[in-house]
Amino acid sequence: MSKTWAAIVSVLVTTNAMAASESTSQQCGQFLQTQPWQPLSSLPSNAIDIRANDVEMQGKESAEFSGNVEINTNKMSLFASSALIDKKQSLLNATGPLRYRDPFTDVNANALYANLNDNEISLLGADYQLTQQLGRGGAEKFSVSGEKISLFNSSFTTCPSEQPFWALEADNITLSKQDGWGETHNAVLKILDTPVLYIPYFTFPIDERRKSGLLMPKIAPSSRYGLEVVLPYYWNIAPNYDATLSPRYLSNQGVQLISEFRYLTEQHSGLLGIEYLEKDDSEPALGERYLVHWNQQSYLSNNWRLSLDITNVSDDNYLTDLTSDYASETGTQLDRTGILSYLGEQWLTDIKLQTFEVLGDHTESYAALPQINWRNRFTYSALGLDFDLQGELSHFRNKELLIEEATRFHIEPKASYNISDYAWSLLGEVSLLHTRYKQEGNLQNTQFDSDVTRTLPKVRIHTQLNFERQSQLFSSGGTQTLEPQMQYLYTPERDQQNIGLYDTTKTQDDFYGLFREQRFSGVDRIAQANQITVGATTRLFDDKNLERFNFSAGQIIYLEDAVKPSAQSLGGQTNYNALFAAQTMIHWHRRWYFSAGIQYDADAKELIESHTTLDYKGDNNKLVQLNHRYASDVSGYEIDQAGMFASLPINDNWQLVASYHRDLTTSRSVEVFAGIRYESCCWAIQITGKRQIETDLNRTINQNDAQFDSSIGFSFVLKGLGGKSNYDIEQSLQQGLFNYRRPYFLNN
Repeated sequence: MSKTWAAIVSVLVTTNAMAASESTSQQCGQFLQTQPWQPLSSLPSNAIDIRANDVEMQGKESAEFSGNVEINTNKMSLFASSALIDKKQSLLNATGPLRYRDPFTDVNANALYANLNDNEISLLGADYQLTQQLGRGGAEKFSVSGEKISLFNSSFTTCPSEQPFWALEADNITLSKQDGWGETHNAVLKILDTPVLYIPYFTFPIDERRKSGLLMPKIAPSSRYGLEVVLPYYWNIAPNYDATLSPRYLSNQGVQLISEFRYLTEQHSGLLGIEYLEKDDSEPALGERYLVHWNQQSYLSNNWRLSLDITNVSDDNYLTDLTSDYASETGTQLDRTGILSYLGEQWLTDIKLQTFEVLGDHTESYAALPQINWRNRFTYSALGLDFDLQGELSHFRNKELLIEEATRFHIEPKASYNISDYAWSLLGEVSLLHTRYKQEGNLQNTQFDSDVTRTLPKVRIHTQLNFERQSQLFSSGGTQTLEPQMQYLYTPERDQQNIGLYDTTKTQDDFYGLFREQRFSGVDRIAQANQITVGATTRLFDDKNLERFNFSAGQIIYLEDAVKPSAQSLGGQTNYNALFAAQTMIHWHRRWYFSAGIQYDADAKELIESHTTLDYKGDNNKLVQLNHRYASDVSGYEIDQAGMFASLPINDNWQLVASYHRDLTTSRSVEVFAGIRYESCCWAIQITGKRQIETDLNRTINQNDAQFDSSIGFSFVLKGLGGKSNYDIEQSLQQGLFNYRRPYFLNN
């Protein structure tokens, strides 16, 4: 007959239920305890509930229980063959086989000894399983004291199988639930039950909290660097400060130190990265080579924001020779920008300081010191019109150029009339663009003037109709729309050749670009315009209102020859007349996506640019993308390239990743990337190979003289020993000159 004995005693174990580790992959979730331990809901605080087949009282202070003994407290539960409780000395002894459970562990053992006053429990001959994250093993003695677990003559692994791929065997292992870390003394790392490494002292995480220590190394031989070895060390300075120091050995260049410091305060968050190579054995004439990167976002008050983004390198070829996570190796300039923003109730203001470091043989850029932009936050209405005001004051400087300094003041008041309805819209705008320049330099016998004032009006009228009907193409109850639109734009002619180019370039010529107010960014060139743009978009939606198809096409019609782009060149950039642009998207199945775009000069009957992509995205990171792009003129070269990205899972553990791009003009590959990875619950390995064209910004390379860099990368992770498999398929496909563009799946 089952009997119950309840008493108020000291708390046995104090544990905190921790959230399941985010690093545990979905495929490993089945090995975690599906129903975590919970205390008896009816049990009073600090009480012990004991049930057994038989009980023998030994005076008033102790009792012996036998037969299916079950002991429950608010902190643990125990199932044993027999148990003895001494209330006077606050001792609990149990014999097994027994099972001990608490919010953090599940232990099978032969015997248990507990001191109820000191909240200490010891189990002998224990096989344990962590229940909040992957981790299990055996111990001659398993002790629980508050937030700490001590294991003697024990083992630890995160592999769930009976024959683990790896395991640590140590004289003692300590697991701190409070700190989230474990440490070992006199440990041996075994792989496939074979000793491979003796470790006198070692620490490892048991949850997601951070701690200083070595991270997984990177080993990658290549034709450019020779043997590359990176050994990162993570320094957890404080909860809101940390740093990573990564010595990088390159057998062809030398030893480089890569460091990164991150910080987070109530008002500021940022990153400071420094890379330093004292001497490059492959380029001894360059001396010291370095990179400095600083990025910060600051919330100064409710109205003021600060943003900093600064990157500097020692020489033009640093990025192409050594690469960096802070800038693209194919970039031609580095941006150094600081922006102080004011967000008021009436005005928005940006105060910007910006300079550029131009890499290689490219046109020098002006520094903006400063550039102040403002506009009113709310429009003012009168007589059915809305009035808007924006402007800027900028000072540009570059002592290496003909115009060494220039100050520009621009103000642009605008009056607009807007009607917006479900079926149609009409927008009419009249702007007055007034700009004043003061230019300094040796301007004699040049086309530039020291003082220039330019004032010109701009008229824009844009209207759009919205038609809608039912469609049965993708599903019953679907919808098709037709959205024709037309724009008239007028800007009179002004002679602007006496003005320098400070921050102005041609904007993108795509379908949406046809309806822009300006052909050029900035205000150094206001393009003459007397033109009509006509275009239309049609869309198909299914019965769930998901867009399955769209097609847009439009063209600019110039009403006089003087306003054609070919008559208004900008810095030698190619312009096209009678520009026709179209683009489409087809999303006929939740896994398939097709997109394409084209830009065509109807006057010259010449294809300007085009792009096409076809994507398939399946389950388990399965994806394939085929793409093609064409550009008639990029720095004097025709670009005609076809490419492929693919990620193909073989099974739950194995996956192939590959990309290939071919230049159809020169009939050769320009980049090849391939990788294979294996990932299980307790270890992962990835091997990648890459071959791509090398970039040299110090000289112009003809397409037929290109050189290639070939490399092999190797990554190996033992999960649960400080290594964390963070392989991301899309990130892997970003590791080259051509980035994988993730398609826009509407039902993702």
